[in-house]
Amino acid sequence: MSAAAALRERLGGFRPRALLTLGSGLSALADEVDGAIALGFSEVGLPEPTVPGHAGRIVAGTLHGLPVLVQQGRLHLYEGVAARDVAACVRAAADAGADTFLVTNAAGGLDPAMSPGDVLVLADHLNLTGASPLVGAGGTPQFVDMTGAYDPALRALAHRAAELAGLTVTEGVYAGLVGPAYETPAEVRMLRALGADAVGMSTVLEVVQARAVALRVVGVSLVTNVHRPGGTPTDHAEVLDAGRTGGPRLAAMLRELLPAL
Repeated sequence: MSAAAALRERLGGFRPRALLTLGSGLSALADEVDGAIALGFSEVGLPEPTVPGHAGRIVAGTLHGLPVLVQQGRLHLYEGVAARDVAACVRAAADAGADTFLVTNAAGGLDPAMSPGDVLVLADHLNLTGASPLVGAGGTPQFVDMTGAYDPALRALAHRAAELAGLTVTEGVYAGLVGPAYETPAEVRMLRALGADAVGMSTVLEVVQARAVALRVVGVSLVTNVHRPGGTPTDHAEVLDAGRTGGPRLAAMLRELLPAL
């Protein structure tokens, strides 16, 4: 049985409107789901993450008025998995009825004026992973139009939600790299020159897959560390800690955004 079929079976008659993927240190929002059905990835045939801070489960139910699937934990290319595995949850959610993908991540800020805890609404991305979940999918190749991949109307709703939550947010471009090593100072300079505002190791493959299955996309980054000129030491524990500290700010924004979707 496919992951999509297994997920539909376990959900019974529940039909989600949106998939919400929670980034590193941001998983607590899943505790607010009403009528929650918690499913481990392995229970529905999805590959399991191996990274600390990524639980590897789907929580189905209603979150602030919206029927959702909340993805706690995600896979990354650096875990040695295929690009299609990274995006498997997106395909399963679309097959279960979702029409919107709300993706969050913890990201490194590339603008020295940024501070940990800042929130960035994604306007575009740079897929610098060298991979795509559409490669090797079988059948006719999908030539997906990525213009407006981050839905302009949903971005406007995200800005409005931030305003209602009392947050000042900016909009920018997310660069997705393979990882798991953090960026060198030279790579940071390159990313700035390419037009990126934030960098991370997730999201871009999931968004490509979402557009291939016709999901509307809205993306939000929580800045957990900032790359300063000359280089800034970074470690995973710091990113998780900053996610836990800044997570409530992003959660407040999502509570305003979800009903509007």
